[in-house]
Amino acid sequence: MAEKKRVCPIWVGYTFLLNPLRKILENPKAMLEPYVKPGMTVLETGCALGFFTLPLARMVGPSGKVVAVDVQQNMLDGLARRASRAGLSDRLELRLASDNSQNLADLGRTVDFVCALHMVHEVPSAESFFQEVGEVTKTGAKLLFIEPKGHVSKERFLQCIGFAEDAGFKFLADSSNPAKSRALFQKF
Repeated sequence: MAEKKRVCPIWVGYTFLLNPLRKILENPKAMLEPYVKPGMTVLETGCALGFFTLPLARMVGPSGKVVAVDVQQNMLDGLARRASRAGLSDRLELRLASDNSQNLADLGRTVDFVCALHMVHEVPSAESFFQEVGEVTKTGAKLLFIEPKGHVSKERFLQCIGFAEDAGFKFLADSSNPAKSRALFQKF
C-alpha cells in the first residue's frame, strides 16, 4: 500500500542535518564504524547532504565505495560539492531515486552494509523499499534501520521490521532510545 510521502526540504538539510551540534547526539563514526570496514560497498539511502555519507566514505577507504541515494537532485548536488571539497568524490556513487525506486537494480548482490537512517518514512512504500534493498545485498550483509520516534509510531516501526524480514533480513538487535527506534539486521 502506498503511504504518504514526506520529503525533507533542502533548507532543513543545511539548517539542521549538517549542524555540527548534531554530532553530539548522532556521531556517525561511533554509530557506523562497528559495521563498516575498508574496501566495503556501502549503500546509504536518503543521504541528503551527506551527514553520514562523508564519514562512511572515509571508513570504506580508497578501495571501497559508498552508493548514496536521494530522491532530491538538489541534495545530491550539495553532497557532490561537499565530497569534492573533502577529497572523497572518487569513493562516492551518487544516485537519484525515483518515487517508486531507489534505482539499484544494476548493483546485483554487491552491497556489504546498508544504512537506512531517518528516511524510510519518506518513501511511498516501505515494503517495496526493503524488497529492493534486499535484492542488492550480499548474504551476511548488515542493515541498520533507524527512524525518529516523532515521525514513526512503534506500530509502524514494527511493521517495517516485518517488511525487512520478508525481504530476507534476519532481525539481530533493537537498541531503541527515547528519541529514535533502531534495528539491526543481517541478510541471510
